[in-house]
Amino acid sequence: MDFRLSDDQIALVESVRDFLAKAHGAETLRALDAGQADVGASLVEMGLPGLLVPEAEGGLGLTRLDAALVAVELGRANISESFVEAALIAAPLLAGHKLVGALASGEARLALQHPANPWVAGLAGATHLLQAQGGKLLLGPAPRSEVIDGVDPLRLLAQPVAASGVPVDGSADALFDMAALISAAQLLGAAERMIELATDYAKTREQFGQPIGGFQAIKHMLASVMVATEFTKAVLWRAAQALDDGLPSAPVHVSHAKVAATDAAMLAAETAIQVHGAMGYTYEVDLHFWMKRSWALAGAWGSRAFHLNRVDDATLGGGLPIGADATFA
Repeated sequence: MDFRLSDDQIALVESVRDFLAKAHGAETLRALDAGQADVGASLVEMGLPGLLVPEAEGGLGLTRLDAALVAVELGRANISESFVEAALIAAPLLAGHKLVGALASGEARLALQHPANPWVAGLAGATHLLQAQGGKLLLGPAPRSEVIDGVDPLRLLAQPVAASGVPVDGSADALFDMAALISAAQLLGAAERMIELATDYAKTREQFGQPIGGFQAIKHMLASVMVATEFTKAVLWRAAQALDDGLPSAPVHVSHAKVAATDAAMLAAETAIQVHGAMGYTYEVDLHFWMKRSWALAGAWGSRAFHLNRVDDATLGGGLPIGADATFA
């Protein structure tokens, strides 16, 4: 069994990372925070809204594993959650719907509402709202809404609204699992970016006449985060492939990925703050953008406790066989 990414997938990741490094750096985040930027056009130029849209409908027709790979890079760049949700979560669920072409071209923007989340992300800038209600999905125009302040200033939240719209194919469970997978991927990307920021700082900040990165304690802290992120990748790719394959066990693998990614991101945030010292909490240091996004995503689409319970119920309850003979069946 070959667990390596294909050459095409590696090229996809590299191209997305290179594009976002140029178009969506820390200066863009600060401009967005000040209300002086709109990255929608650049994301459409990159082709983000159409990544999972079938080729026959104007998209690239990528897989859920491809989506997870891209979502890691979107988390690394701290892309607005509403763009990510519309492109990587809603688009594959709406395959065949007349709205899909408008999503792929950027003409339509879509927000998601699910009982798992107390607030709706990106509703203020959306043209449409996809709601999970009673296990089904409803699609309709986005209602007017007021933005609510949250822990992440770049994640615009709104009050949930009463269910309305026209039923569309798909289920609330499918929406939830795909959203949990993509949020896990973004958490992994944020963790990688925070540890990069901490490592760069450790190379330049000097104490006792040498860079603090030379101290064994700092090395061990950073190495622990790297181990956590590497272990997260395996379970994240496994969950994405399980969704692609339509396995009955896919929801459990998604929950495993969300737990692992949440733990990695929280450890990365804590470690990066310690490496930066007190100044890590200040607005002048870029770290806070990724740290706040991690806090927000950790509770979105199911808390750590929810997903850990889902894994426990499946494994300890006998619903999911464990052990070497079952893992790679």
